[in-house]
Amino acid sequence: MRKTLWAGRIVSAFAVLFLVLDGVTHLMQPAPVAEAFHRLAFPLSLSVELGVIELACVAVYVIPRTSILGAILLTGYLGGAVATHLRVFDPFFDTIFPILIGTLVWSGMYLMDPRLRALVPFKSTSNKF
Repeated sequence: MRKTLWAGRIVSAFAVLFLVLDGVTHLMQPAPVAEAFHRLAFPLSLSVELGVIELACVAVYVIPRTSILGAILLTGYLGGAVATHLRVFDPFFDTIFPILIGTLVWSGMYLMDPRLRALVPFKSTSNKF
């Protein structure tokens, strides 16, 4: 069980590192962020608000007592990112990247939280009748 817990922490750490980096860049508004907001037809002024929302969701996710709520909030945030990329017909990878990050978020949760593993057990493929 300790290996599963540490695997979950490592997987979650990758997601958290990316999300924190993304949130901070939204706050700093470097040229690539300004260009992306222009391409996505969003006013650059929303960059700070989105960065704060993203960092707040990550903060809720990294607190053990509220981590499942954080994963749910991040799922909504990342779902909005997917919809935004689909709306402007962005390349395939740009569109699915938020899904990949969401997968890391939930994979980490699944590995760290036995309650979640009990709620969503993976069944074996063999049928034993």
